Amino acid sequence: MISAWPMKKIRAAVVDGVRQGKPLIGPQNVHIDVTNGCNAACITCWDHSPLLQTPRSASWKRQRLPLKDFHQLIDELVEMGSVRAVVLSGMGEPLTHPGIYEMMERVKEEGWHLTVLSNLLAADIEKLCESRIDNLLVGVHGATPVAYAAFHPGWNESHFFQMVSHLRALGRAGIQTRHVQVINRDTAPEFVQMVRFGKMFGAERINYKLASLYGGTEDCSITESQRLDLLHNSVPKARILADELGVSTNLNLFEKQLQAASGDLRATTPISEVGCFMGYVYTRIAVDGQVLFCCNTEVPVGHLSEGPFQQLWFGEQWQATRKSVAEGSWFPGCDKCGKFEQNVKWSERVR
Repeated sequence: MISAWPMKKIRAAVVDGVRQGKPLIGPQNVHIDVTNGCNAACITCWDHSPLLQTPRSASWKRQRLPLKDFHQLIDELVEMGSVRAVVLSGMGEPLTHPGIYEMMERVKEEGWHLTVLSNLLAADIEKLCESRIDNLLVGVHGATPVAYAAFHPGWNESHFFQMVSHLRALGRAGIQTRHVQVINRDTAPEFVQMVRFGKMFGAERINYKLASLYGGTEDCSITESQRLDLLHNSVPKARILADELGVSTNLNLFEKQLQAASGDLRATTPISEVGCFMGYVYTRIAVDGQVLFCCNTEVPVGHLSEGPFQQLWFGEQWQATRKSVAEGSWFPGCDKCGKFEQNVKWSERVR
């Protein structure tokens, strides 16, 4: 069984697959969307922002992954033997799904590393504190009620303090959290403060991310003057403060995002300089069963209704997409790569 292999051997198999141009093993990381519904309307969100020129339909927002379909998918992934980690997320807020805690428990029963993305406001905090979750990525987006409310239209300081209260409870329970800080015009002024916020509320790491914008959300982008100030002022200050406080960050990669946005604030990652390796290690599965090459919804590679997941992974459509990406034929959205950090790591391993 591949699942019994040491991680070093799995990584070697992935690298060999990249060099041969076809995967030798299944994915190690699987991202499963469990709901499209959300309790928030983040200003930068491609699905729920009030700035969207073409809002999502009410029927789309009501879609949830049925528990029976979730368990069937897990059964198929177990058969492949390669999976090591699962992310439970959604185009909305996963903790709004009534079966989310059962899903979390199933992932842990399989011995996999479990990551959940959440804004925490819909949490049953007692259940969440009692869960065996390995990594909780918390969408914070601000360090004060001012920026938080601006980033979350319709929310106010009471929501901010509820999120803070949940962070404290998770810290007491020993649940590891990473703070996700999406940077746009509203959150950029609090960039350095985010380091102190992370220290105060026990962030295992702060993941900074330049807002990826689309469909009308471009209106809340950082300005060019903000980009330059972040690059030459805020990032260096945040790096010094993080070192002083012992807070882990991804500032080096965020700096690359800022550099990539020079001349085009919509471009957030220099993907052509790094390459894409997600077709050998990762997949995302949408609520409706659509299977995605990566986190980019513009790159589908099949549907679960077409057959077992393993058949899709090694099938013609997925392989054609791997070949296209390897040749540098990028898709819409690749210049905003959501898996840039992982691609950097795999690029180093392959090279």
